[in-house]
Amino acid sequence: AEQVVESGGGSVQAGGSLRLTCTASGSTYTAYCMGWFRQAAGKEREGVARIEADGSAIVEDSVKGRFIVSRENARNTLTLQMNSLKPEATTMYLCAYKPCGGTWLSAPNGFWGQGTQVTVSS
Repeated sequence: AEQVVESGGGSVQAGGSLRLTCTASGSTYTAYCMGWFRQAAGKEREGVARIEADGSAIVEDSVKGRFIVSRENARNTLTLQMNSLKPEATTMYLCAYKPCGGTWLSAPNGFWGQGTQVTVSS
């Protein structure tokens, strides 16, 4: 089974930055995609940013211009550079490792990390 581990979360003041890192180990899939989700209390998981099969980076509209997602394929490492953080970014961030496909966001298969907490104070 694939091992997915996140790190880099913490507490910062509004306007600060954090760099989240996700490392996946194993070779369950030959073609896979990785991305970041967030899950706030009382809400379901939603996509934040991901790397498409063609290598392009996708981020949701609410964080465009502030968050940058990148992937280091040699180490199966996904990073999320979070700049100009706002209090609403406070939540748990989870990394997903799943087979690439058109329904990647909602695909039930794949592997998930335990999550890393981000707290932004005003």
